[in-house]
Amino acid sequence: MKIGFIGLGVMGRPMAAHLIAAGHDVFLHRVKDASQPLVEAGGKALGTARAVAEAAEITILMLPDTPDVEAVLFGPDGVAEGCAPGKLVIDMSSISPGATKAFAARIAETGASYADAPVSGGEVGAKAASLTIMVGSSEADFARAKPLFELMGKNITRIGGVGDGQTAKVTNQVIVGLTIQAVAEGLALAKAAGADVAKVREALMGGFAASRILEVHGERMIKRTFDPGFRIRLHRKDIGLAMEAAKSLELYLPHAASLQQLMNKALADGLGDKDHSALISLLQD
Repeated sequence: MKIGFIGLGVMGRPMAAHLIAAGHDVFLHRVKDASQPLVEAGGKALGTARAVAEAAEITILMLPDTPDVEAVLFGPDGVAEGCAPGKLVIDMSSISPGATKAFAARIAETGASYADAPVSGGEVGAKAASLTIMVGSSEADFARAKPLFELMGKNITRIGGVGDGQTAKVTNQVIVGLTIQAVAEGLALAKAAGADVAKVREALMGGFAASRILEVHGERMIKRTFDPGFRIRLHRKDIGLAMEAAKSLELYLPHAASLQQLMNKALADGLGDKDHSALISLLQD
């Protein structure tokens, strides 16, 4: 297929690389030095988001936040200007569910279809093509896009209609963030008590406390390796989306609220561009 891909950051680069490696014609926008290898591998750099959408059957976005998606879709020379009947836009960013529904309605005015398909799994999952992909779309659009999703992920689920994928992702981010906080507090306690933290983690991995977070992020906390797989700044954005949703639904999420404050403190301390496992620094340093 002819695929557009816009958003070549830590996650987007390996995701686009899988599509190129599978033999698709992939049109790229915002190519920088770090993403130049995608062009060398066969990707085609184009000057505008509109040009990408015009060239592609399916255009994929992988951008940081709601305003970024809106600008790429509807700004000057944006994706919407290159849309037409039969084309499909897939937003794999993590943004507001409400805004997603509004964006989908605007894209529908061009005759094109829209799906949201946010992901979980971080840089490791993006490189390994093992991402969890949560899709909000029609059944027909899901069937059309699934072969592409299968090149980027393993656990692929259509949640429901447009916007439901983003709701699932916000839910994921609350659970992941609170689990990171729990692991950080537990390991901080073990260290303060004088125990061998690595041995504590090893023991816990054999019991009910075992989790992917304890396995991967617990190791990062012990080794103090905080190069970003997923930045605290972006995770705080997602928790903000959860709190906005909770407010609109008159829902009580006390621990998500405390996590948001912990992340606010991390940004105030200059940790915003560290991996979210660096939250332990607030407890130990």
